Amino acid sequence: MLWNSLTYAGWGRVKTASGPVARPERVSSLQAALADDPGPAIGHCRSYGDACLNDGRPAVKMVRLDRMIGFDETTGILEAEAGLKVGEIARVFAPRGWLPTVMPGTGFATVGGCIANDVHGKNHHGAGSFGQYVTEITLMQGGKQTRITPQSDPELFRATVGGMGQTGVIVAAKLQLLACKGDVMVVTERRIDNFDSFVAALDGSKATYTVGWIDATAKGDQLGRGILEEGETDYGLVPAKKSSKSVPFNAPRFALSKPVVKAFNNAYYRRVSEAGRTSVKPIQDYFFPLDRIHDWNRLYGKAGFIQFQCVVPMGKLSAVKRLLEKIAHSGQASPLAVLKRMGPGRAGMMSFPMEGYTLAVDFRAGKKAFKLINELENMTAEAGGRVYFAKDATLGAQHVPAMYPELSTFAAVINKIDPDGVYETDLTRRLKIRSAL
Repeated sequence: MLWNSLTYAGWGRVKTASGPVARPERVSSLQAALADDPGPAIGHCRSYGDACLNDGRPAVKMVRLDRMIGFDETTGILEAEAGLKVGEIARVFAPRGWLPTVMPGTGFATVGGCIANDVHGKNHHGAGSFGQYVTEITLMQGGKQTRITPQSDPELFRATVGGMGQTGVIVAAKLQLLACKGDVMVVTERRIDNFDSFVAALDGSKATYTVGWIDATAKGDQLGRGILEEGETDYGLVPAKKSSKSVPFNAPRFALSKPVVKAFNNAYYRRVSEAGRTSVKPIQDYFFPLDRIHDWNRLYGKAGFIQFQCVVPMGKLSAVKRLLEKIAHSGQASPLAVLKRMGPGRAGMMSFPMEGYTLAVDFRAGKKAFKLINELENMTAEAGGRVYFAKDATLGAQHVPAMYPELSTFAAVINKIDPDGVYETDLTRRLKIRSAL
């Protein structure tokens, strides 16, 4: 097995790592790599902060282990290697009437990454999280493969799902796919005037898929205004595919200056009339809208960006409003801001979801942004909410025990499985995950 010395980064490009990286193409090569110099698995590095980084230590990049092993047409269960992209599953199976039951906001996320972060999607309020539809996981610890299910080894399974790769390398998994009408989405967009109306619209939506774009620059009576998207799968002619675009260089600072962002957000809000509109889109365009813009992270400039994503429980809705007020008055928000309703579904000890509302906002990296996000994290903690590790680059370790009540149980499991810490990452070291006993 050949190891290459690489410097790589999370999608936000705020944090980087350097070290030996292996790219096995077969399970036998993976075994050889782990026997040679064991380390955690990484995918396409689409987590935003340091969840995919292992600075100064080895890592195994799983993207070439991306085969579909088998599919049962009667049950909808797909067995696939961990490096397979969730967008590829959607591309292949939607025309056949099946979709991944839960899909994150990028099709570049791998099966292994979706399990390790127990990702959620636009249907979390009804369907729950990705890990709830994983029926079996093949783990490799050292050179030994183990197949686990929620029934055969419930504790290890719950430590693996949402466990940030700390229980070993996910080699493959069986996924329960969702029957769908076809590879077309019928999308209804509604313009919402303010925060209270937006929450009411989210709570009242009967759609399978819902997501809200928020104008994070709006204040006063317009605070929390935005556009609610509701989607359903359907059959019919697939609309012509739009050509992909790319960002060829790092954008200058003025591109995301306060006046520019405010003007863009105002125009984006008004692109949907007060009467709303309904359109038909290819499934990929609806679920992974930013994937058509290659290297869109360069829009934030050379310094990169940080995303703050939290979830706040149902009884603390006022805390979400205060977060939006803080962000709006800071003048630092980018056009990328999302509000969604979440249900109770979660599959792992360290899974992010809880029933409530999740807010995600991107910020250009810098001292002011770090200070603001620190304040937002404190506000989230005070409200009994939690921060999403897949997006995090800044959270203080002192917040983790309260945000994730099963932390000590999780730490005990992974320390027993991996006493030498070979599967640790920069994120788990920063958050002192293994010392929480």
